Amino acid sequence: MIKLTVNGTMYERAVEPRMLLADFLRHELGLTGTHVGCEQGVCGACTVILNGDSVRSCLCFAVQVDGGRIETVESLGTVDNLDPLQAAFQEHHALQCGFCTPGMLMTGVDLLRKYPLATDQEIREGLSGNLCRCTGYENVVKAIRSAVEAGYGD
Repeated sequence: MIKLTVNGTMYERAVEPRMLLADFLRHELGLTGTHVGCEQGVCGACTVILNGDSVRSCLCFAVQVDGGRIETVESLGTVDNLDPLQAAFQEHHALQCGFCTPGMLMTGVDLLRKYPLATDQEIREGLSGNLCRCTGYENVVKAIRSAVEAGYGD
Protein backbone atom coordinates (compact mmCIF):
# COMPACT_ATOMS: atom_id res chain seq x y z
CA MET A 1 0.00 0.00 0.00
CA ILE A 2 1.17 3.48 -0.80
CA LYS A 3 -0.22 6.84 0.23
CA LEU A 4 0.53 9.93 -1.78
CA THR A 5 -0.94 13.26 -2.71
CA VAL A 6 -1.44 13.91 -6.41
CA ASN A 7 -2.61 17.34 -7.52
CA GLY A 8 -3.86 18.05 -4.01
CA THR A 9 -5.84 14.82 -3.60
CA MET A 10 -4.70 12.05 -1.23
CA TYR A 11 -4.66 8.54 -2.65
CA GLU A 12 -4.06 5.19 -0.98
CA ARG A 13 -3.57 2.25 -3.29
CA ALA A 14 -2.08 -1.20 -3.41
CA VAL A 15 0.54 -1.34 -6.15
CA GLU A 16 2.86 -3.93 -7.57
CA PRO A 17 6.44 -3.31 -6.38
CA ARG A 18 7.69 -2.77 -9.94
CA MET A 19 4.91 -0.45 -11.13
CA LEU A 20 6.39 2.74 -12.51
CA LEU A 21 5.11 6.06 -11.27
CA ALA A 22 4.17 6.99 -14.85
CA ASP A 23 2.03 3.86 -15.13
CA PHE A 24 0.48 4.48 -11.72
CA LEU A 25 -0.52 8.01 -12.71
CA ARG A 26 -1.86 6.99 -16.10
CA HIS A 27 -3.48 3.61 -15.37
CA GLU A 28 -4.41 3.74 -11.70
CA LEU A 29 -5.41 7.40 -11.45
CA GLY A 30 -6.42 8.09 -15.06
CA LEU A 31 -4.08 11.10 -15.34
CA THR A 32 -3.09 10.57 -18.95
CA GLY A 33 -1.45 13.97 -19.36
CA THR A 34 1.80 12.41 -18.19
CA HIS A 35 3.15 10.94 -21.42
CA VAL A 36 5.50 7.99 -21.73
CA GLY A 37 7.98 8.31 -24.56
CA CYS A 38 11.39 6.69 -24.32
CA GLU A 39 10.89 4.88 -20.98
CA GLN A 40 14.56 5.58 -20.24
CA GLY A 41 14.41 9.07 -18.73
CA VAL A 42 15.87 10.70 -21.82
CA CYS A 43 12.94 12.48 -23.50
CA GLY A 44 11.28 14.22 -20.55
CA ALA A 45 7.70 13.58 -21.72
CA CYS A 46 6.89 11.93 -18.39
CA THR A 47 8.15 14.79 -16.22
CA VAL A 48 6.16 15.49 -13.06
CA ILE A 49 6.98 17.45 -9.94
CA LEU A 50 7.67 15.32 -6.87
CA ASN A 51 8.06 17.10 -3.55
CA GLY A 52 8.96 20.32 -5.34
CA ASP A 53 11.44 18.91 -7.88
CA SER A 54 10.91 17.80 -11.45
CA VAL A 55 11.49 14.07 -11.94
CA ARG A 56 11.09 11.52 -14.69
CA SER A 57 8.11 9.39 -13.70
CA CYS A 58 9.29 6.58 -16.00
CA LEU A 59 12.36 6.14 -13.80
CA CYS A 60 10.57 6.02 -10.42
CA PHE A 61 8.69 3.13 -8.96
CA ALA A 62 5.37 4.12 -7.41
CA VAL A 63 6.47 2.57 -4.10
CA GLN A 64 9.44 4.94 -4.02
CA VAL A 65 7.17 7.96 -3.80
CA ASP A 66 5.10 6.68 -0.86
CA GLY A 67 4.18 9.72 1.23
CA GLY A 68 5.15 12.08 -1.57
CA ARG A 69 3.43 15.09 -3.09
CA ILE A 70 3.12 14.95 -6.88
CA GLU A 71 1.99 17.55 -9.38
CA THR A 72 1.10 16.54 -12.92
CA VAL A 73 0.17 18.66 -15.91
CA GLU A 74 -3.48 18.24 -14.90
CA SER A 75 -2.76 20.41 -11.85
CA LEU A 76 -1.93 23.46 -13.93
CA GLY A 77 -5.22 24.60 -15.31
CA THR A 78 -8.29 23.78 -17.33
CA VAL A 79 -9.37 24.52 -20.88
CA ASP A 80 -11.45 27.41 -19.55
CA ASN A 81 -8.86 28.62 -17.03
CA LEU A 82 -5.32 28.04 -18.27
CA ASP A 83 -2.31 28.36 -16.01
CA PRO A 84 -0.26 31.41 -17.09
CA LEU A 85 2.47 29.15 -18.49
CA GLN A 86 -0.09 27.17 -20.48
CA ALA A 87 -1.48 30.47 -21.79
CA ALA A 88 2.04 31.58 -22.75
CA PHE A 89 2.57 28.28 -24.62
CA GLN A 90 -0.68 28.91 -26.48
CA GLU A 91 0.11 32.57 -27.19
CA HIS A 92 3.59 31.82 -28.50
CA HIS A 93 2.64 28.67 -30.44
CA ALA A 94 5.01 26.62 -28.29
CA LEU A 95 3.53 23.26 -29.19
CA GLN A 96 2.83 21.35 -32.30
CA CYS A 97 1.99 17.67 -31.94
CA GLY A 98 1.71 18.15 -28.16
CA PHE A 99 3.39 14.93 -27.08
CA CYS A 100 6.28 16.62 -25.30
CA THR A 101 4.18 19.53 -24.04
CA PRO A 102 3.20 18.14 -20.61
CA GLY A 103 6.84 17.44 -19.78
CA MET A 104 7.92 20.84 -21.12
CA LEU A 105 5.26 22.54 -19.03
CA MET A 106 6.21 20.71 -15.83
CA THR A 107 9.90 21.37 -16.40
CA GLY A 108 9.04 24.99 -17.12
CA VAL A 109 7.05 25.29 -13.90
CA ASP A 110 9.96 23.86 -11.93
CA LEU A 111 12.41 26.26 -13.58
CA LEU A 112 10.15 29.27 -13.07
CA ARG A 113 9.69 28.46 -9.39
CA LYS A 114 13.41 28.04 -8.69
CA TYR A 115 15.50 30.22 -10.97
CA PRO A 116 15.46 33.81 -12.19
CA LEU A 117 16.03 32.68 -15.82
CA ALA A 118 17.73 35.95 -16.69
CA THR A 119 18.74 34.80 -20.18
CA ASP A 120 17.32 32.62 -22.91
CA GLN A 121 20.44 30.48 -22.60
CA GLU A 122 19.45 29.67 -19.01
CA ILE A 123 16.00 28.63 -20.22
CA ARG A 124 17.57 26.45 -22.92
CA GLU A 125 19.88 24.81 -20.40
CA GLY A 126 16.93 24.17 -18.08
CA LEU A 127 14.99 22.54 -20.91
CA SER A 128 17.95 20.54 -22.18
CA GLY A 129 16.57 17.30 -20.72
CA ASN A 130 13.32 17.60 -22.67
CA LEU A 131 13.24 16.51 -26.29
CA CYS A 132 10.88 17.83 -28.92
CA ARG A 133 10.85 16.72 -32.54
CA CYS A 134 8.43 19.38 -33.79
CA THR A 135 8.99 22.87 -32.37
CA GLY A 136 12.68 23.60 -32.63
CA TYR A 137 12.35 24.99 -29.08
CA GLU A 138 12.30 28.66 -30.16
CA ASN A 139 8.67 29.22 -29.25
CA VAL A 140 8.99 27.18 -26.05
CA VAL A 141 11.79 29.53 -24.96
CA LYS A 142 9.68 32.55 -25.96
CA ALA A 143 6.75 31.23 -23.92
CA ILE A 144 8.87 30.69 -20.82
CA ARG A 145 10.54 34.09 -21.30
CA SER A 146 7.05 35.62 -21.47
CA ALA A 147 6.10 33.88 -18.22
CA VAL A 148 9.28 35.20 -16.56
CA GLU A 149 8.46 38.74 -17.70
CA ALA A 150 4.89 38.37 -16.41
CA GLY A 151 6.23 37.44 -12.96
CA TYR A 152 5.34 33.74 -12.95
CA GLY A 153 6.35 32.09 -9.72
CA ASP A 154 6.87 35.34 -7.79
